[in-house]
Amino acid sequence: MTSSIHSTPHLPSPLPPGEPLPHRKVIRSWLIPLSQRTTLRALFLLALDYALLAAALSATVLLASPWLKLLCGLAAGFVIGRLFIIGHDGCHQSLTPHRRLNKWLGRIAFLPSLTAYSLWDVGHNVVHHGFTNLKGVDFVWAPLTPEEYQALSPRQRFMQRIYRSGWAPGLYYIVEIWWRRMFFPSKSSMGTQRSIFTWDCVLISSFGLLWLAAITTAALVTQQSLALLIATGFIVPLLFWFSMIGFVVYVHHTHTKVSWHGDRATWAKAQPFVSTTVHLTFSFHIGALMHHIMEHTAHHVDMSIPLYRLKEAQKTLEELLPGRIIIQAFSWRWYFQTARSCKLYDLTRNCWTDFAGNSTSTPRHAVT
Repeated sequence: MTSSIHSTPHLPSPLPPGEPLPHRKVIRSWLIPLSQRTTLRALFLLALDYALLAAALSATVLLASPWLKLLCGLAAGFVIGRLFIIGHDGCHQSLTPHRRLNKWLGRIAFLPSLTAYSLWDVGHNVVHHGFTNLKGVDFVWAPLTPEEYQALSPRQRFMQRIYRSGWAPGLYYIVEIWWRRMFFPSKSSMGTQRSIFTWDCVLISSFGLLWLAAITTAALVTQQSLALLIATGFIVPLLFWFSMIGFVVYVHHTHTKVSWHGDRATWAKAQPFVSTTVHLTFSFHIGALMHHIMEHTAHHVDMSIPLYRLKEAQKTLEELLPGRIIIQAFSWRWYFQTARSCKLYDLTRNCWTDFAGNSTSTPRHAVT
């Protein structure tokens, strides 16, 4: 089979080992044909996922078995994740060619995950994508240094141990991201206050209250346990969603081969849009079920590529930059080994450590 890079005239030959990475603008130019967006396809995906969510939530009411209700609640949480990924594209202006439409489709897709569009825009698009893995700026799953960890109170250390155990990605996201930065955040958490932040929080709060009201009405009409329906039709989907997003963001940027940086100059020289992201691969087409968000290097190289073209974009990058992109086959063994290894990050030695400060990854020389 002929490789795609040989059939596309504008693409160069694969980068030889030892050669420095081209400038980001050059790499992005390779992906320009893949940044074309289709409104009809975006609307179809949004409608499909909302139909799946409605079916899963309806099943939590219509099915008699509590175990089947629970299963459907978990399925609803997964679909909320799919909708969030669509909203994520809308927020990046990569969903359709129309800027205003993207904003409204993004807000609509974000509703079931209770995500405030404007707050996500600032925290994710501006901060995370603008300064990926730069300590003191990028706050998502930012590891503490051994010195920072030692300065914590016993309670704070306990929470760090829970967050970094591998068992509580959802708890981390609920407390450190959603509650503190995505739901009526204080000015100290965001650095600024805008009226649009408040209105977007009011929007998702109203959606959440309407969701609860619908469940309450369904319980009264069908004479079922209100507590059971709220648990399986509201709490379980949201808990699954929070765990899903916490897990996905963690594995995107946590790996023994991924570096964090303490100063902006070193960070910029390290080409962070390639070196700080992981392409996590799955069996059974699970990546496709998550709208290809795991093809994450391509997304960080060019945020304008829509979710339905990320797979091809990732393939192109991996063919043209052999050995430069972190590709990891997912397994639970790998995941929990990573959780054991990646507790803290020593910026002096440029390596991951355990909570005692012992290195758990090979120290890397700083980029000069």
